[in-house]
Amino acid sequence: MSQIAQKALGLILGNVGQVILGKDEALKLVLSAWFSGGHVLIEDNPGTGKTLLAKSVAKSVNAEFGRVQFTPDLLPSDVTGSTVYDEESKSFSFNRGPVFSTILLADEINRATPRTQSALLEAMAEFQVTADKNTYKLDSEFFVMATQNPIEQHGTFPLPEAQLDRFAMKISMGYPSREAEEEILKGRMTGDPFQKLQAVVKKEHIQEIKKAVSEVKLSEATLKYILDVF
Repeated sequence: MSQIAQKALGLILGNVGQVILGKDEALKLVLSAWFSGGHVLIEDNPGTGKTLLAKSVAKSVNAEFGRVQFTPDLLPSDVTGSTVYDEESKSFSFNRGPVFSTILLADEINRATPRTQSALLEAMAEFQVTADKNTYKLDSEFFVMATQNPIEQHGTFPLPEAQLDRFAMKISMGYPSREAEEEILKGRMTGDPFQKLQAVVKKEHIQEIKKAVSEVKLSEATLKYILDVF
């Protein structure tokens, strides 16, 4: 990995680490999913920092951030966008939805119906959105961080297999340790650390890291091991 990529990775880890304490492994997994060209699903109980982790990663990168709060009444067009008629120009135009961003937070994704969840299928797999026979390309660094509450909780819908297949990994946050909770309490005595976060890397740095990841060589023995596992 180049020095630029290493430095950028260290900056993100250090920046997010100011807000998310004691969850270095979860943070590394989230970044691993992004840098390998995939997406990540974070499942855990409310109050474990799922949304805060996603927002902190997004705030650490100088890139466009979109967020969708998934609810039962959310429509697919609320995610992808819709075609509207412009009275002045007497023509139809496509109003882009929040999916047209570099980093998209799909918060509590399993609180929306499977029909609405499916609005992300094409975007996550092909990095594009098709609407009214037109295809619109998404950002080349497009990354979805989705959070969900355990399926047994009231008001949730199971994610279809096709939706689950779009995620490179599914992780759990877990509650912080007693020591980490103490540090969290101390850190909030002088304000909210999240509000102090600033972007520490540019989108170009993410591209540099992804390039380094694509150059990783796997031995034949490792490839066979992966096939055996799956």
